[in-house]
Amino acid sequence: MSDRLVVGSPAPDFTLPSANGDDVSLSDYAGRGVVVYFYPKAATPGCTTEACDFRDNLGSLVAAGYAVVGISSDSTGALQEFAADQHLTFPLLSDTSNATAQAWGAYGEKQLNGQTVTGTIRSTVVVDPDGSVRLAEYGVDAKGHVARLRETLGVG
Repeated sequence: MSDRLVVGSPAPDFTLPSANGDDVSLSDYAGRGVVVYFYPKAATPGCTTEACDFRDNLGSLVAAGYAVVGISSDSTGALQEFAADQHLTFPLLSDTSNATAQAWGAYGEKQLNGQTVTGTIRSTVVVDPDGSVRLAEYGVDAKGHVARLRETLGVG
């Protein structure tokens, strides 16, 4: 299990390919808040629910100063299809090696259908404009997560 990030620590930088083929880095968001969320697999029910919740709440998050970035181990092709199918308008990044998920504490053992498996742990980290971790949540539920996050961040 990877070490989880703690509030106040610097968020590890990353550069990953996006669904549209561009490389995206955390440092691209310097000076703004960013919600980085890790999800296990594109186009699965829980991940679709979570992605659509972020899509539907993106306007209020952006208005409050937060960008949103989703990261999974899916290929860029799978992410491109997922983004198109669900009309997602925020970057989806491909972490096929799971190195970024590991660095952010979002990869390790978890329960899936009563079995212990190793994989991406559904996680959300909010990074402040100065690059420090404001909030880190691990093992979140897909359903209702974005509403709880908005409440925690005071986003109307």
